[in-house]
Amino acid sequence: MPIAVGALLKIILIPAADGIEISGAYIFFTIPLPLGGLPITETQVNQWLVMLSLLFVCLYLTHGLKEIPDKKRQHLAEWIVEMTEKLVKSNMGEYFADFAPFIGAVLGLSAFSSLLSLTGLFPPTSDLNVTAGWAILVFILITYYKMKCGPIHYLKSFAEPVPFLAPLNMISEFATPVSMAFRHYGNILSGTVISVLLATALQGLSRLILGALPGFLGEIPLFRIGLPAVFSVYFDIFSGCLQAFIFAMLTMLYVAGGFPAEEYFKRQKQKKGKQKTSIKNLEVI
Repeated sequence: MPIAVGALLKIILIPAADGIEISGAYIFFTIPLPLGGLPITETQVNQWLVMLSLLFVCLYLTHGLKEIPDKKRQHLAEWIVEMTEKLVKSNMGEYFADFAPFIGAVLGLSAFSSLLSLTGLFPPTSDLNVTAGWAILVFILITYYKMKCGPIHYLKSFAEPVPFLAPLNMISEFATPVSMAFRHYGNILSGTVISVLLATALQGLSRLILGALPGFLGEIPLFRIGLPAVFSVYFDIFSGCLQAFIFAMLTMLYVAGGFPAEEYFKRQKQKKGKQKTSIKNLEVI
């Protein structure tokens, strides 16, 4: 239903283009603010439609859960949860087991946002603002876990393995969200552009070959029947799902890789030892 609403909005509000038109998200209206207008674009609307669709899917899969599953949707829901937890534990370890819902949300939101192009709607992942927002959120998580041993330990990590590499390490730190944002955005946008160009080229090829035929025979888009769907399997489905998986994998690897596990658990052990000593001293007193 949300996707149908999005298609209806596109038909009613967005004017039809003549020929090939590759542009950014359509701006529906702008909310005036003291520091500048806030544009409400096709990206924002479609992103909310995807989130609502995912919410309805989750509610459907988890409705009426039983201790012993007797419905296929519950089996599917349990399979998704188990596979996500397995993926997180194998890449991040037991300490990050609670990350499974977040990674599942990243995978679902990214994949379905990219697959929205199959319905003719603007995929939100074709907008750099969306992927950059996700990358900034991941960067905050990376920094948070890197600072688990305190800000001093975090700052010292820039001087590893040798101090003179500190400037390069700082550049690498801030390059992480930039590369994540542009990788996802660039692959989805390029796939959308290539699909449009191929469909238009096939239409021109049909006219070139069949244009000499009389009547409606010369207007049959022969080469646009089936072939665009074959190309879409890669540029829309495979590439979209692959980029979602890559973004989720990079999130897990960067967060878990930046976490100073050895030093953190060592400090936790020392704290527990001090607490036990303090308790024993109090008992003696």
